[in-house]
Amino acid sequence: MKTNRLALLTLVSALAATAGCAVGPDYQHPTMNAPAHWSEALAGGETNAPIALAAWWTNFHDAELDTLIQRAAQSNLDLRTAQARVREARAQYGIAAAALLPTVDANGAYERQEQSKHQPVLGSLPIPAGVPFENNVYDAGFDASWEIDVFGGSRRGKEAARAEVTAAEYGQRATLLTLLGEVARNYVEVRGYQRRLAIAEENIAAQTHALALTQDRFDHGLATDLDVQQASALLATTRAEVPTLASGREAAIHRLGVLLGQDPGALQTELAAVAPIPAALPVVPVGLPSELLLRRPDVQRAERQLAAATANIGVAKADLFPKFYLTGAAGFQSVSASDWFTGGSSFWSIGPTVQWRIFDAGRIRNNIKVQNARQEQALDNYEQTVLTAFEDVENNLVAYANEQTRRQSLAEAVTASQKSLDLASRLYASGLTDFLHVLDAERSLYQAQDALVQSDRTVSANLIALYKSLGGGWETLEQPAAVALAGSPNAAR
Repeated sequence: MKTNRLALLTLVSALAATAGCAVGPDYQHPTMNAPAHWSEALAGGETNAPIALAAWWTNFHDAELDTLIQRAAQSNLDLRTAQARVREARAQYGIAAAALLPTVDANGAYERQEQSKHQPVLGSLPIPAGVPFENNVYDAGFDASWEIDVFGGSRRGKEAARAEVTAAEYGQRATLLTLLGEVARNYVEVRGYQRRLAIAEENIAAQTHALALTQDRFDHGLATDLDVQQASALLATTRAEVPTLASGREAAIHRLGVLLGQDPGALQTELAAVAPIPAALPVVPVGLPSELLLRRPDVQRAERQLAAATANIGVAKADLFPKFYLTGAAGFQSVSASDWFTGGSSFWSIGPTVQWRIFDAGRIRNNIKVQNARQEQALDNYEQTVLTAFEDVENNLVAYANEQTRRQSLAEAVTASQKSLDLASRLYASGLTDFLHVLDAERSLYQAQDALVQSDRTVSANLIALYKSLGGGWETLEQPAAVALAGSPNAAR
């Protein structure tokens, strides 16, 4: 018996010693060369100074925007879904880690049984009278099984699950990053539509006054009916803009309500008061391209998904090799309850087991091909995500700079249109020009004012898009519960 135990311990030790290796490729972080500088000229007030993206929305100095973002981070349903994915991934990691540990089951049973009198061997022998073939059986005990992970399949599974946890964490942060941008953009839309409506109302009032003056001049024979009809047409055209602008404003308010996890109309009263469009900053530090890959959570998520796909190749390859188990059982068994738990009723067994799939019609090898293909897809996805990240920033840099140039021209157009209207009105009042020049000047002024407001909105929206593409803001608003759940991304590697 002592010799058997020594042999068993020697076998287990040998298997455990060989379990240090793991089949499949070891993960290597992919290398992506970042450009030294942005290819687009920083012509919109951007600088390569160290970037400060935490709570970037506070740079707009708008208290309403600050509170909307804070509330969205607490109640947005997409963000809650992302947090649930993190909890799911951590539970899956717990399942994968448990595969490296033994499993122990307890059992207990009672049954009444009758044995066959004609069973093999026994049925060929004379059976003395009184031998019981019907009796009770009492059974209780434990059984255990432990797979010794010789070829590393379970360890690769744990490695993949750990990478999936971190990918889910970065996915949550990417969702938060998108949420911040959407709340800020829709808030700017609301304020932009409010300003456009105000300009439309101002022009409607001015054009109504002009129509009344023209009608009065017509009544006194100083103007023609054509002048009256043209003034009336311009007023009706301007009034026709109001319903469209109001619809845009309401749609943006409804979207904000949903982003905050509320009814679409929940913010109607809160956002009813007209307020300025949040102004862009004169100087925006954007940092260097090399810093981008460390900030963008979508890039980090793609990298962790690649790590998980690489580990899953090892999980699949481990099925090519035999699996070693150490199994055992111990308990009490008796035909009488009175001596069920006595020494004579005890039993036990322990020993190694090996299983090796000899034929499976190519299932294992085809699964390895599947995992290799998925790993290639994950690598391509990572590289595409990196390139898209650089593209986002470059596009937003040029859009932000060019819109500021456009806005400056529109501001000059508004000034010129206002002077043109003043001059045309004086000339018309003096009888030196016809009414058509006044109408054209009024129309041009309204169009220029409306375009300038839209440009103000676009400049701020482009700055928001730039902040989003730079990958900032989630560090500040990641909920404490989510942080505690997610842990450190580096620790999870």
